[in-house]
Amino acid sequence: MNDETRERLMRVRSIPVLERVQERVRSFSSGDRIVFYVLSILVVIASLSGLYTLEQSLLKEVPAYGGSLVEGEVGSPQFINPLLTISDADRDLYALVYAGLMGLSGNGSLVPVLAESYTLSPDGKTYTFTLRKNAKFIDGTPVTAQDVVFTVRKAQDPGLKSPGYANWSGVGVLAVDQQTVRFTLTKPYAPFLGLTTLGILPSRLWQNISNEEFPFSTLETNPIGAGPFKVTDVSRDASGLIRSVSLEQNSLYVLGRPYLDAIRFDFYSRVEDLATAVRSGAVESAYDVSTKESLTAPYARVFGVFWNPSEKQVYARAEVRKALSLALDRHYIVDTVLGGYATAVMGPVPPGGSVKQVPVPQASNSTAAAARVLQAAGWVYDGTQRLWVLKAPAGGGSASGGKQTLDRITIRTSNVPELKNVASAVKADWEKLGIPVDIELYEPGDLSQNVIRPRKYEALLYGMVIGRDQDLYAFWNSGERNDPGLNIAQYANKTVDALLESVRGSTDEETRAVNLQKIEDTIAADYPAAFIYAPDFTYAVPNGLRGVVLPQIITPADRFATVATWYRFTDAVWPFLAK
Repeated sequence: MNDETRERLMRVRSIPVLERVQERVRSFSSGDRIVFYVLSILVVIASLSGLYTLEQSLLKEVPAYGGSLVEGEVGSPQFINPLLTISDADRDLYALVYAGLMGLSGNGSLVPVLAESYTLSPDGKTYTFTLRKNAKFIDGTPVTAQDVVFTVRKAQDPGLKSPGYANWSGVGVLAVDQQTVRFTLTKPYAPFLGLTTLGILPSRLWQNISNEEFPFSTLETNPIGAGPFKVTDVSRDASGLIRSVSLEQNSLYVLGRPYLDAIRFDFYSRVEDLATAVRSGAVESAYDVSTKESLTAPYARVFGVFWNPSEKQVYARAEVRKALSLALDRHYIVDTVLGGYATAVMGPVPPGGSVKQVPVPQASNSTAAAARVLQAAGWVYDGTQRLWVLKAPAGGGSASGGKQTLDRITIRTSNVPELKNVASAVKADWEKLGIPVDIELYEPGDLSQNVIRPRKYEALLYGMVIGRDQDLYAFWNSGERNDPGLNIAQYANKTVDALLESVRGSTDEETRAVNLQKIEDTIAADYPAAFIYAPDFTYAVPNGLRGVVLPQIITPADRFATVATWYRFTDAVWPFLAK
């Protein structure tokens, strides 16, 4: 030790304050000295704690990897394949296992997934997509333009009978190079971009499988996709039905490794069994099951009673349709029958978009308001026979086609709890107007095959599933009145036909919004259906699951739009280290 260092140490030791403290402590009794040392230690601890608290206040909480989720669902998957999916269970697994050029964001917009970007030609008929260079299937092989071409052309193959066949019919597809794929349309079609969410198959694994073998391939239950998760196990019951599917996170997912390690699906035969499993904790998450932690989102569906004038002529009269619509207490149906998980509507466009909804009348005088509409048009109520009779049409003259009556109404609908309960409420409202009502219930498949397709109903309580682009063409265009068209109200209006064509063909969002508003207002004023409600989508989730964001729901699988960013654990890091 040199002299300079020794001198510095002596100066430290001789700091006046320290010397005074030391001198003072030496004067303490042994007991006081112990107290002093204890207090000193506490001061040090408090100081360190304060520093820790300060540090924590400056840290940023971020999602951490790990954890799992048990999802419950009614039904059983049959095809884990984007070209063959037919049920909600199919679509749920497909949404987790496969990825498309585009995907759904948390706010409901379409965003690139396997694609890096796309361009649209000035004439609105050519879409060109550039694939991400890091897009890979779960086996590590790259996703190429040829995989996209194969998948689309397979969807277009009539021999496969893909449910998506009609969507892709007439669309040209070409691999420009390994990273570029081009779609050519015969005319502009605004909803086309939504079609590119179609999950892409690896062509090298599927190209030699025949159409007949396609549904039975081992790849159905051991799928190779490019989505955020991969299937690791499939369990079946004695009858061969799939009862459980286990998935693990795909570390190669193009948008980043999911935070959750695993998701397990348990499938149930009945809603009641699923609800019991949720309440017991055997299942953590499930849709259409309400809990205190349930999330809700707009469901792009509109339910109502659709008239069929071809089956019963009286529904061709506008005042009859209007009166029956006004007679419904929509607020009671939404608040009481549906528990508040819906929005009352008067038009065909579901809420949640840019369209201003037609106001719903107050329910306090619904029966009286309906009666006044009929009376103003020349209808008289016959209480003895419980029917309305057209005596003197508004404007004079006599009822065309002889005596017309508004008498017993038969509502046909699906044998599911929600629609049964709504039908009962509709029955009660119309019977307040003095009209007897019968309700006929059908199993969903039977209703579709034997009632809707042949148009065998006078009044059909049913729901329309509206696409994300709000393309209402199939439901309201006059050319869609017969099967396989979906114009179940048999509606025909040339002005609306032109507006529907414009909305379908225009890529200008402002123009589409203006024309959608005109469609909403025009159809609502014509009363081709007694529109009643748009349901809410409910999704029960556990307290510890974070990052769940629900967009507007078209199909239940849309709840997984942001599944890669759901998380159960967190880390604390300095802000500059956060993503």
